[in-house]
Amino acid sequence: MAIRVGIIDDHPVVRDGMTALLREYADLEVVATADSVESGRQLLEAEGLAQVVLLDLRLGQKSGLELLAANGTSANRAAVVVLTAFDNAEYVAAACRLGAAGFVLKTAPIVKLVEAIRLAAAGVKVSRSGLAEPTLTTREQQIVRCIVDGRTNDEIGAKLAISTKTVEGHLSRLFARQGVVSRAELASRAVLEGWLDVPTMRRRSSRGG
Repeated sequence: MAIRVGIIDDHPVVRDGMTALLREYADLEVVATADSVESGRQLLEAEGLAQVVLLDLRLGQKSGLELLAANGTSANRAAVVVLTAFDNAEYVAAACRLGAAGFVLKTAPIVKLVEAIRLAAAGVKVSRSGLAEPTLTTREQQIVRCIVDGRTNDEIGAKLAISTKTVEGHLSRLFARQGVVSRAELASRAVLEGWLDVPTMRRRSSRGG
């Protein structure tokens, strides 16, 4: 029997294109699609509907990781393969920690996605090897941890023995690179996406702390 596949993605072109591509494989059948966290939750909670669900990590202003975290541990739950444009080690770590069966980039060949679907349906979890290296330096991770703890820039500087200006510089670069606009968003994403649970990258030579 064909593997029943669901697709959760907020871009119609991606959903329709993926559906058309997967129709070329006789052992795969797209049985449902969703375009938001809300409709995605309904898809995942529909017991027996999909065996494997392809999940985008960015659903409008919300994170697909919310759905992954809520997917539960029922034996009848769908296996989730994260399908994303973000080759980001923090995303990968969070997805794996929350039970994803696989992690595939949208730029990967369709055969890679099909392979991940088949493995997920068979109960095999795909290794995350070969994906992006961590994007946070040790210092950045220390600062993010302090932000999560609710410390001010002055308090962070005192704790890490660096100037407040240096803290501000690190935060400015973090905001730009991670696409966040506030300390609250930085903290919530760090917790949800597991930024503090993954190795840090080796710092490039630079001045300052």
